[in-house]
Amino acid sequence: MRSVVALLLCCLVFDQLTAQSGKTRPNAEAKAITVFSVNKKPVSADEFIYLYRKNHQHKPEDFTPEKVQEYLDLFINFKLKVEEAKKRGLDTTKAFHKEFNSYKEELRKPYLPDHALSDSLTRLTYERLKEEIRASHILINLKPDATPQDTARAYARIMEVRSKALDGQDFGSLAMQYSEDPSAKMNKGDLGYFTALQMVYPFENAAYETKVGRVSTPIRTRFGYHLVKVEDRKPSRGEVEVAHIMIRTGEASNEEKARNTIFEIHDQLRGGVKWDELCKQYSEDPGSKDNGGRLRPFGVGAMASIPAFEQVAFSLQEPGEISDPFQSQYGWHIMRLENKIPLASYDDMASSLKARVNRDERTQISRQALQTKLRKEFNLTESTEIKSKVMLLADSTLITGKWKVPSNPVLEREWLVSIAEKKVLVRDFIKYVQQQQRPATMVPEKYMDQLYSQFIDVKIAEALEERILTQHPDYGMLLKEYYEGILLFDIMEKEVWNRASEDSVGQWKYFQANTSRYQAGERLQGILYSSASADLIVQLHELLETGSDSVTTENFIKTNKIREERGSYEKEEKPILSKIPWSVGLHSAENNGMYYLARITAMRQPGPKSFKEARPGLISDYQTYLETNWLASLRKKYPVKVNEKGKKYVLGQLQQP
Repeated sequence: MRSVVALLLCCLVFDQLTAQSGKTRPNAEAKAITVFSVNKKPVSADEFIYLYRKNHQHKPEDFTPEKVQEYLDLFINFKLKVEEAKKRGLDTTKAFHKEFNSYKEELRKPYLPDHALSDSLTRLTYERLKEEIRASHILINLKPDATPQDTARAYARIMEVRSKALDGQDFGSLAMQYSEDPSAKMNKGDLGYFTALQMVYPFENAAYETKVGRVSTPIRTRFGYHLVKVEDRKPSRGEVEVAHIMIRTGEASNEEKARNTIFEIHDQLRGGVKWDELCKQYSEDPGSKDNGGRLRPFGVGAMASIPAFEQVAFSLQEPGEISDPFQSQYGWHIMRLENKIPLASYDDMASSLKARVNRDERTQISRQALQTKLRKEFNLTESTEIKSKVMLLADSTLITGKWKVPSNPVLEREWLVSIAEKKVLVRDFIKYVQQQQRPATMVPEKYMDQLYSQFIDVKIAEALEERILTQHPDYGMLLKEYYEGILLFDIMEKEVWNRASEDSVGQWKYFQANTSRYQAGERLQGILYSSASADLIVQLHELLETGSDSVTTENFIKTNKIREERGSYEKEEKPILSKIPWSVGLHSAENNGMYYLARITAMRQPGPKSFKEARPGLISDYQTYLETNWLASLRKKYPVKVNEKGKKYVLGQLQQP
């Protein structure tokens, strides 16, 4: 709720995140012109014009001297409040930075290179989903954290196998002989058909980038080194939705009995017995037997571990078609095709596909490639000698999260790395390590190196932020809006809203000083009952009219959930009050499908409202009173100076067609 209110507050002055036209973009020409200043801090014509146009798009009637002056007054008040918030240090708290950085992260996304990267990866993945690949592979196992020596040995071995394949030796035979994938002994490395998002990303890349009949170069994944041979490519068959009846086989089952049973079921289906009845009676798949054996739709490769099942599923052509009995490693099946589902359009899949892509390792790998590219773009240069000295500072306290480097002013002033021609000093890195260190299981030297890589990523991100601000001034304006909008919320909460609602003594004093403002017309005193049922209101009317005891009446109201309101009301307060006689007694009426019973106990003549009656409207008035007085004190505290030439310039710019 706080975040929502903060955004709504920004809207009062800025109309957050409206569609931006060319006229709402910051104007470099106006940056040097001041419209007004608060506490000697200037507000440029650039900022004022940008926000005014943004807040008044498609409202040509608002571009008048009177409207501009009105906005100027509001904007000055806004800047006064923000100045007070800054003076109190409200923008230095952890809560403020957490909230602002959360907004900032979202605002920055459209400007980041990986925003386009995510879109391009999603599009590439969709294009790959249009095609199925059949491939075989040979695997040499290698752990992700293998030593350089083990990595070299594994690479040499996979290259040796590749040479044999390129010399014409049968790939399947090589897979049986050399592959460390256990399944290769049975399938000769053949993985069957698959499509995008079903294999680890480097493997998928190799498969889609290798021509039919060719063998890829060695591909490193988290499992080790692979050789990929593409056997076939064909258009995607989309997904299928099937139902099945299964009779299990295995050690505890009689193979002959299972086979006879499945063929008997097949004969009954051909004889006209309903599928659902036979499925419920015979199927031994507990997850599907009660819903007609229906399974979730699946695409090619999703059932790769049950190749016979997938093969039959995609061989059926027409919905309702029933297969012959067939056997898998789990038992005997009969399958019925429910539906063939072609690949959806990109527009229909984009949202869900993007979410899958962003969770997939392809995004992480691509971002690592992007980081490498950005390091080149920003001309990252390391001071090798100084870096070596800094890395030697790692000791056993680092992996306990308690590392404190001995003071070395000379070393701390040395530059460690240069990014976009700006020198980053050793002391900046030391400060980062001290803030980020946590207990770790790796050796100190490796942990220090990891923190160094993270530090470089942070500094690259800062350089990227500066570039975005230079190339997209509107982004800087948005950041400022959110920054000041959060401060506005915080300071208003402290100075106005909480005080107005919690200060009962102040409310009473304000009421006493302004009783003439809180006058009421003719009022009725009583109870309003309401229900969506006319019959319940009639029954309640009878209970009250016959003088039933209060316990019976209260139980009736509670049991039937009849709404009950007590108080003093003027005629304008509720629409139903204009539909009943204004006299003591019981009166029934209907309004917009709701039925009412008014039990009027007394009539009151026009006159002053009590404090309780006036309080709802009084709190709002008291807020205005507090805010007006507070703004007056802020104007005394922080000098406001309006530049008439700047104001004239702004008006001229805003009134241009």
